[in-house]
Amino acid sequence: MIEIKDLNKSYVMGKNSLHVLKGINLKINEGELVAIMGSSGSGKSTLLNIIGMLDNYDSGAYQLDKVPIKDLDETKAAKYRNKFLGFVFQSFNLINYKTAIENIALPLYYQGIASKERQKIALDYLDKVGLKDWSGHLPSELSGGQKQRVAIARALASKPKVLLADEPTGALDSKTSDEVMELIIQINKEGKTILVVTHEQEVANMCNRIITLKDGVIMTDIKSK
Repeated sequence: MIEIKDLNKSYVMGKNSLHVLKGINLKINEGELVAIMGSSGSGKSTLLNIIGMLDNYDSGAYQLDKVPIKDLDETKAAKYRNKFLGFVFQSFNLINYKTAIENIALPLYYQGIASKERQKIALDYLDKVGLKDWSGHLPSELSGGQKQRVAIARALASKPKVLLADEPTGALDSKTSDEVMELIIQINKEGKTILVVTHEQEVANMCNRIITLKDGVIMTDIKSK
């Protein structure tokens, strides 16, 4: 599903260059639930941004579902992101003035799906995350856990090949974190490939495989289950 070979990424900072990813080799198969760990500056966010087509890489190769991903312009990157990827963020990234169902339906609008069908799909996914009765509520009327469930439903509604979750429990208390992770595990068991970037060991331990980065290099890659 994801194949990365000898991936390098540097950022120019004034007269200096910061080598962030140093020859990353990584293969993630369809249906895996993988945690990516590492301290601040380890390269984990840069790696996720490259996988998510939010950033380019300097050298190496990256294939997603056998499609080479390299030097995409923003139009093509947006098209591929829409086709392949769903995103879940620590800060939820919901639109404050739109209801739960409207937030979920928005990516479907960009896919050209008719209004009535968008509403049906959005309601189905709200039901899937246990929030059907909250469809008309604004984000300000939802708890942190409920917001993250809406964000997960939005990410899933466009039926992505891969779900990328960047610190999905970072803004939640431990009980709510467990509930969100249980939902992610359930979605994974239905066959979805999921990558979770986290600094929390407890969250990583709930995944099937833990990859640890340090100074732009993969230090360990352990199957935990």
